[in-house]
Amino acid sequence: MKFDKKEIREILIGAARARNPLTYSQMLGLLGHRFTRPLMRQLCTVLDAIDEDGRVAGEPGLAVLVVRQSDGLPGQGWFVSRSHLADDFPLEWEGAEAKAYIAERQREAYAYWADR
Repeated sequence: MKFDKKEIREILIGAARARNPLTYSQMLGLLGHRFTRPLMRQLCTVLDAIDEDGRVAGEPGLAVLVVRQSDGLPGQGWFVSRSHLADDFPLEWEGAEAKAYIAERQREAYAYWADR
């Protein structure tokens, strides 16, 4: 299985414009799949690549819009793979500090893509 990075990016831009994060299950469903852990891991690899391309282009991250249904936060891997990119990165990947950090990153994506 290989996901189409361009298709996923377009879905994420639409989610940003709608100011609506997607759960991992919703994202996989939009791509025509049911949630499985192997597919989620493959999706996360593509999300990381999309964010790296965006970072190079000066865009805010989009992968922050894909979250767990249980708490509205990206998975631990999102935090681990990006911890070196920001001085204000939360020490924990769950809880109030993480939620505040994610809410701010999502607002950045919403604002950036609102008029583009």
